[in-house]
Amino acid sequence: MAFDIFVIAEHRDGKLKKSTGELLTVARKLAAAGGGKVLAAAIGAGASKTASDLAAWGAGTVLIAEGPALEHYSSLRWTRVICDAIATRKPAVILMTVSSLSRDLAGRIAARANAVLASDCTALSAEGGGFKLVRPILAGRALVTAAHAGPAPLLATLRPNVFAAEKPAQPGAGSIETLAVADDPKDARVTVKSFVAGGGTRPELAEAAIVVSGGRSLGSADAFKIIYELADSLGAAAGASRAAVDAGYAPHSIQVGQTGKTVSPVLYIACGISGAIQHLAGMRTSKYIVAINTDANAPILKLADYAIIGDEFEVVPLLTEEFKKALKT
Repeated sequence: MAFDIFVIAEHRDGKLKKSTGELLTVARKLAAAGGGKVLAAAIGAGASKTASDLAAWGAGTVLIAEGPALEHYSSLRWTRVICDAIATRKPAVILMTVSSLSRDLAGRIAARANAVLASDCTALSAEGGGFKLVRPILAGRALVTAAHAGPAPLLATLRPNVFAAEKPAQPGAGSIETLAVADDPKDARVTVKSFVAGGGTRPELAEAAIVVSGGRSLGSADAFKIIYELADSLGAAAGASRAAVDAGYAPHSIQVGQTGKTVSPVLYIACGISGAIQHLAGMRTSKYIVAINTDANAPILKLADYAIIGDEFEVVPLLTEEFKKALKT
């Protein structure tokens, strides 16, 4: 029996996020295994600008929903629009990226669509007429492998930077459909008036290839500047431990960990971070981990690929200087 895969795209200012390419790559493989097709939905301001890119990534059907009612994000409106599309198309799998958006939407969609929710997946494949997935549990200390065979659809959120993003060599034309957006007074219970941009020009934390994070040992918000300087020298995103955020040294928007953001960069540089399990849960799937710490017995060193035993106030500025020299063009 053929099964279709439904991707909920994330975009900003009409441009797809890198993680959406990862979702569509997984979706194409699942659809090919099940003889189905890939559908992709883009919602909100600028959604129509993503249509050609979604088709180029292999979406056979692109569903667009935009207009005044969807100009600003609304969890209630978005859930209703997406669930109406799911009810009509009846996909076997719904894919989202692990992000602030999916943390708000995925549970709502799963409940309304009677779907089985599997969050933070690090592997997903079609197997035996159903699906096999891998996801971390117990704050990342263990991985669980689970199987899903329906009949309820599977809603899986995939961790960014874990799955390869590969455009098809010969994508199809991709049909474009506009989703009807009916007004429902109940949606007005939650209203977003505006968004305030943050983060400056650095890459988005969850999707960055390199992340430089600092811990509480930095001692102040002013001292945290050395983290930003090292990050900027590498074109990296800046992160922080929960202890640093709680102390007021860095904003919550860059917190990495169980109660912050989950990252899976190629390179993660931890500066003055001891390695509490809550922090490790948010970055342990990084490909390479470099730890800078004065404590040779810090827990993070057990996970690190490379360790520099030294004072971050001496080591980090030196690294920044050397990276600037090496990467100067």
